[in-house]
Amino acid sequence: MSVQQEAVQQVAGADGAALEVWIDQDLCTGDGICAQYAPEVFELDIDGLAYVKGGDGELLQDGGATVPVPLPLLTDVVDSAKECPGECIHVRRVSDKVEVYGPDAG
Repeated sequence: MSVQQEAVQQVAGADGAALEVWIDQDLCTGDGICAQYAPEVFELDIDGLAYVKGGDGELLQDGGATVPVPLPLLTDVVDSAKECPGECIHVRRVSDKVEVYGPDAG
């Protein structure tokens, strides 16, 4: 495990706290960086904006739609949030809805 992966997992919580991710389409610039990092979680739609994908691969186009962050993809999802030029990707703990990565992370 890399140092970065260890740091990401520490933020998620030593107990492996479940995380979820959502995209604010109002801020999305359509660069597609998220879909390059984690195509299993993100995809650009015909409107040019990024959306999260459900477990069945279907785009969730409702505003604020969230999906769980699969642990094997956690680093890719976090990298997406960090690299997103629109700062529109939000990763938060499911238990208390505290944002751990993204523009509102403390």
